[in-house]
Amino acid sequence: MKKVFVLVVLFILPLVAYLFFASGVNKFGKLPILTESIPDITAISPDHTLEDNITILGFLGSDIEQVKGNVFNLNQKIYKRFYEFNDFQMVMIVPKGKEDKIASLKEELGQLADARKWNFVFATPVEIKELFNGLKTDLSLDENFGNPNVFIIDKDKSLRGRDDDEDEEIKYGFNTISVADLNNKMEDDVKIILAEYRLALKKNNANRSK
Repeated sequence: MKKVFVLVVLFILPLVAYLFFASGVNKFGKLPILTESIPDITAISPDHTLEDNITILGFLGSDIEQVKGNVFNLNQKIYKRFYEFNDFQMVMIVPKGKEDKIASLKEELGQLADARKWNFVFATPVEIKELFNGLKTDLSLDENFGNPNVFIIDKDKSLRGRDDDEDEEIKYGFNTISVADLNNKMEDDVKIILAEYRLALKKNNANRSK
């Protein structure tokens, strides 16, 4: 029996582990594209762009005090874990006229982490609607031109998400009110898209060196 146990540990378990991870790569190796080529934000703010960045895009709305908790959830659960990646950025769309409130909010965020990759873009209601509608989701803006969900945008300005989510079927965004949604789903999906680009970069470098 001891010999059988040793054989199982040495040969069978590694094979099972390999098959498990191999199937995982096929299933989770790439985050599905839900909407291709959404509008860029350069028309709203020439100093900012979605292109060539992995962006967490959000729409805060005009009631900044009301959504502060959502922003801090996002900061603690997502931003602090990924902001050191070169291509990673946060872009929050805010109605014009809230510049002072956002300056105060960014100062508070800076006390919790290096806030240099928190970008706040100020826009008119029309611009906000056009950008949000360009995502082509089943979600909508509220009366303050905000939405509690944030969205993963890839370097080609495409919306990434889940097309087989167990709760929503198609999951366009991640609810910043829900710590569970950020912890259990969004964190995994951000890891996937970062790994996808890192793997592509390694392949390109390997091909160049041949």
